[in-house]
Amino acid sequence: MSEQRCVVAVDGPSGSGKSTVSRRLAVALDARYLDTGAMYRAVTWAVLRDGIDPADAEAVAKIADNVVLTINTDPRDPHISVDDTPVDGPIRGPEVTAAVSPVAAVPAVRARLVAQQRQIIAAEPRIIVEGRDIGTVVAPDADLKVYLTASEDERGRRRSAENAADLAATVADLARRDTFDSSRAADPLRQADDAVVLDSTELGIDEVVAHLKALVDGATRQ
Repeated sequence: MSEQRCVVAVDGPSGSGKSTVSRRLAVALDARYLDTGAMYRAVTWAVLRDGIDPADAEAVAKIADNVVLTINTDPRDPHISVDDTPVDGPIRGPEVTAAVSPVAAVPAVRARLVAQQRQIIAAEPRIIVEGRDIGTVVAPDADLKVYLTASEDERGRRRSAENAADLAATVADLARRDTFDSSRAADPLRQADDAVVLDSTELGIDEVVAHLKALVDGATRQ
């Protein structure tokens, strides 16, 4: 990647490979990396820590207003902390996973985190940002927008392999989250009109990264 400023937005549903691909792409391009989903998970962790009902939008919004999130954007060693407590492991647990969609749907939570995400992006000359609303809301002027997807069965297989979980249950959970995230009123999951769609069902990680790197190289030459 050239030294000029470049923002790459990678959106897509759960299990599409966004995190792995985005991190590897950032390493390949000597760029920073931001997992916006981890931020919503971190707020969800704080909600559960404080015994708040994830469905209580007002109480959830207060948590989001008061917590301090610290994010390391090094793609080789990304970390996130809540009020100086490292939460990289806990935010990937089943309790947070089950509660993150309703927390992330609260408009006040999204407004707070989108503002922080934009500050992080503005501070980095080159950054790969992944999530569900990057190309449409967080960074609509990104130099390259990618919508990474895969078949429902393949996404379920990948996620169940990661978590050693039952395949049928995992597919059902992904379908539930897809429906929730795509239908929420605030910043729903959707493909940006000018995004490049990449179906990774039949592709390996290295193939996806190589394809995206070529797209980024092309975008930065324009």
